[in-house]
Amino acid sequence: MLGRLSRIGVGALLGLCLACSTSQESQPEPKPETRARAATQERAQVPEALAPGSAAPRYDYARGYLDLERLRAPSGPANTNGFGAREENDFRTAANDPLSTFGIDVDTASYSIVRRMIREGERPPTGAVRIEELVNYFPYAYPEPSDGRPFSVTTEVAAAPWAPAHRLVRIGLRAKSLDARDRVADNLVFLIDVSGSMQSPDKLQLLVQSMNLLVDQLEAKDRVAIVVYAGNTGLVLPPIAGDRRAEIREALGRLSAGGSTNGGAGIELAYATARKSFVTGGNNRVILCTDGDFNVGVSSQSELVERIEQHAKEGIFLSVLGFGLGNLKDDTMEKLADRGNGNYAYIDTLAEARKVLVQQAGGTLVTVAKDVKIQVEWNPAQVAGYRLIGYENRLLAAQDFNDDEKDAGEIGAGHTVTALYEVIPAGAGESLPTTDPLKYQPTRGATSASASGELCTVKLRYKEPQGSESVVFDTAVADAGTAFEAASPDFQFAAAVAEFGMLLGHSKYAGSASLDAVMAIAERSRGADPYGYRTEFRTIAAQARDLVASAE
Repeated sequence: MLGRLSRIGVGALLGLCLACSTSQESQPEPKPETRARAATQERAQVPEALAPGSAAPRYDYARGYLDLERLRAPSGPANTNGFGAREENDFRTAANDPLSTFGIDVDTASYSIVRRMIREGERPPTGAVRIEELVNYFPYAYPEPSDGRPFSVTTEVAAAPWAPAHRLVRIGLRAKSLDARDRVADNLVFLIDVSGSMQSPDKLQLLVQSMNLLVDQLEAKDRVAIVVYAGNTGLVLPPIAGDRRAEIREALGRLSAGGSTNGGAGIELAYATARKSFVTGGNNRVILCTDGDFNVGVSSQSELVERIEQHAKEGIFLSVLGFGLGNLKDDTMEKLADRGNGNYAYIDTLAEARKVLVQQAGGTLVTVAKDVKIQVEWNPAQVAGYRLIGYENRLLAAQDFNDDEKDAGEIGAGHTVTALYEVIPAGAGESLPTTDPLKYQPTRGATSASASGELCTVKLRYKEPQGSESVVFDTAVADAGTAFEAASPDFQFAAAVAEFGMLLGHSKYAGSASLDAVMAIAERSRGADPYGYRTEFRTIAAQARDLVASAE
């Protein structure tokens, strides 16, 4: 099958080259048999990326990574990356606005993007800095769930390091881990961008090497297919068993970049392929690998998002892996993963690919709970004001918490999720935004629960991966007055990462924050650090400090 597709690809490529080198006026009228052959090729929709003889990128097993120097973005137009605008969450008064509601986020792309930019001597734009993704890049030692729920909940309160008079509340979730013997079958469709923008080594070449890492994890019960898209869309590899690795690697190795980007058509073919091999009770997922440049195809992004949402409701989820800089459409990829009940990671090195696709493969590919929402009710007897740190594009209206039609975040097997709130204690004497007394509504009064000493109550709502009705539970949070230095190492490290993000994002609430303080906290709260992620963070913070100093 692959050989036949390759032969068709040669004809398509030759036809494309002739069209480019000869003007339309000078071309003779094609013979009927030529028109018929061209129509057959068009129906096959095989892109020029399948031309034989192209260099097949190879995974370097000896080194296991590519040097940073080989991952430089190609020369080209500057400032074509697409990062969405971010408006920092402000403090809200607990008396007038006691409910804070949001959907969880397990994406980690922001950290990888920020890390790469700093390494290359570039200060990240504020739109690239999503604090919740920086914090959630790192795993934390939350306990496994033991009550039959798909995730556990841990809370902790201590002083905020950048504002010692304020309190910092951490809410941590830990999804259940899956035993390898209990792993369900994967039905995976790799949807790979082979358009012209993917030509540099940090894009298609790194992409192929990354997917080979995932291929190593597959078994006979799994199914894998490969769809590519550029000016045309093609099924490079029909669904085959996951243990047929040589055939999967051969298909990946034949890819090369060229053409425009018909992302919408590629997504439709990928979902259709996934639907044909749908595994009831299994993990059915499209893995989109791209720099996110959707410039041809579906006429509007809203239409594309609607299609992806519908497929997610049918049980086929979407994960997005971003590659490269210079043309990265970060905001588009984040939105697609969000609406597709999946996650979004950015791959800048093979080490990052190994983290996402090997070490954390369960969290990346296997959803254990979907539409996970958090709603925190603050006790005005204890709290004057609060602000959620990050999650700006995950905020929900209070009534959305009880609406099962409202989409929220998904959590994968073994994933940890952390949310941080900065709290102004009641009686602190700080001014906060207020409203005039209401004329027609009664003034809120205190209830007996407000005298309990509780700081807040955290409610959580979720659905099973294939479920349509949600489950809700809650936990109360008290403040024992713990100093920051007495908090757990995980608490301190998460706070350091948040402080780092506040500084990069020019937060107006950064207070006494500094990169020197970030480095000191990260050093003492590093802990076991089996993969070296926390050690690397301290290095990145030091590089950011030097970068800022050199710009002054």
